[in-house]
Amino acid sequence: MKRKTIANVVRALCALVLVFSLSTVAFADGDEPEDNSSDGDFSQEASVYYPTNVVISDDGKEIRKMYDLGPEDDPAGIPTASFEMDGFRYRLMDVLRQELPENESRQHTETVTVPSKSKDMAAVLALLPQTQEFITEDGFIGILELRLDSVTVEVAGYNKSTKALTAIRTYPGLSSQDTSYIPKSVDDSGNTLTLESISWQEDSNGHFTAVATYTGSKASSSVKGYTVKAEYDGTVSKINLKRIRFVAIFRGEKLEVNEPEIPSGSTHPNEPGAQDEPDDSFFFGTQPGTVDPDVPDVPDIPDDTSPDETTAPDDSTAPTGTEATGAEKLQDKGESPWVPIIIVIVVIGLVGAILFIRWRKGGFSR
Repeated sequence: MKRKTIANVVRALCALVLVFSLSTVAFADGDEPEDNSSDGDFSQEASVYYPTNVVISDDGKEIRKMYDLGPEDDPAGIPTASFEMDGFRYRLMDVLRQELPENESRQHTETVTVPSKSKDMAAVLALLPQTQEFITEDGFIGILELRLDSVTVEVAGYNKSTKALTAIRTYPGLSSQDTSYIPKSVDDSGNTLTLESISWQEDSNGHFTAVATYTGSKASSSVKGYTVKAEYDGTVSKINLKRIRFVAIFRGEKLEVNEPEIPSGSTHPNEPGAQDEPDDSFFFGTQPGTVDPDVPDVPDIPDDTSPDETTAPDDSTAPTGTEATGAEKLQDKGESPWVPIIIVIVVIGLVGAILFIRWRKGGFSR
């Protein structure tokens, strides 16, 4: 009965070791979560613009990024954060503003009206120049030419007046001063006049002569003047400010590259007669003082090199046909692959010690 119990415990410990081993491999092969946080200078609501042109100086110390925006666009969306590129770190020095005017033109016809005292065409054309400069309501300007076939002359209006008319008629040989013999109206050059007054004169033969006065009015009108209309046509244009160019100027400083130092007394492995100084002979089985022919010649990194001076190589730059193991990835991430194994050994030791104590005390007996 004791042997069966011990066998079950051993199986459980083996399963525990297997689980921890798989979890260690999974942890080693797992990818770190990417940090997608951005430390940009603008809020998410601000518009971010992309340059229409980038000019880099020959020495690489200056970069000019050009952004063409409209008058209504907010230049706050132009990126001004520092960045690194091609071994330089660039910082914003200045942002220049340049107006980019554009010339806009179109066909235009202008109608003019000119007063004239005469309708004679020679006098009318004297009032109209052959070419004339015009400015439209929306700011277009141009020199237009007269169209002769568009010239017309119209009467501007009439002046009306009334003239008083007077006519005197004499009626002699009347037997008496009877007004019934006198006409009450007469016609004078097409105008009708009415009887205004009568004066009587006595003749020597005893008869009378009537002198009748007739009055009336005549309406007349005269031309005030003439209106001349003509059309001018041609091309008009104006300059519009539809684009504004912003030029962001960045100045670059050369980044310092820290070369790995070779400790004094050691020989560079690429030099003739060099001997490697392996630090991992325990793991890879190389003998101290010898160079492994299967390992490419690379300079040793001193033990006192700080993490800030060296950068872990990216997996994407590894030579073709080779893959980094889980332990090497953990070393690149600054984590030891032996920590989970040590934990498993400690757990197994504790469980074994507890089982041994119980076995000594007869805890497995029925």
